[in-house]
Amino acid sequence: MFRNVRHMIYDLIEWRSQILSGTLPQDELKELKKKVTAKIDYGNRILDLDLVVRDEDGNILDPEQTSTISLFRAHEIASKQVEERLQEEKSQKQNIDINRQAKFAATPSFALFVNLKNVVCKIGEDAEVLMSLYDPLESKFISENYLVRWSSCGLPKDIDRLHNLRAVFTDLGSKDLKREKISFVCQIVRVGRMELRDNNTRKLTSGLRRPFGVAGTDLS
Repeated sequence: MFRNVRHMIYDLIEWRSQILSGTLPQDELKELKKKVTAKIDYGNRILDLDLVVRDEDGNILDPEQTSTISLFRAHEIASKQVEERLQEEKSQKQNIDINRQAKFAATPSFALFVNLKNVVCKIGEDAEVLMSLYDPLESKFISENYLVRWSSCGLPKDIDRLHNLRAVFTDLGSKDLKREKISFVCQIVRVGRMELRDNNTRKLTSGLRRPFGVAGTDLS
């Protein structure tokens, strides 16, 4: 609603400046005034404000000098014009939605591009970061994992890929688009000893994979 009214106000400001410039021919000025009054009436209608009845030149009718029947007929004409404009707007929106759906149906597949900037998670040891797509309603993953190995010092294990941690989840077809919910899930697996506080070298273990954390966001 706010965006619609804002666009209409911008149009009215521009048209007002054209009218005040005094450079328009009489016929163009008359047409522009009709556009202005039509825009105002349309804006009042979608904001549920009172409908202002006007004469053919767009001037507000004076109830003191206009008969009741004339006011009623002018009100009927104005209401009909506004309703036609609303129906036209609704029809245009429906056509846009239909075209968008047809475009989606004609496109065989989609892709999701992921760029990993950083992992802000205090782990204390090496970790594996796994990213994948998940259907929460079916409780199952619908893609393979994108794996990044993260070192204990807070950088990728493969330092050459520091600013190039990118992946593309491809072949998301119409079946995936029809899912009610799709989530992007990130799992963190700690890789190292059994206990972080284990300082006994005789018991020291390494290379154990332990679930550490998980995060998710809705992509539906």
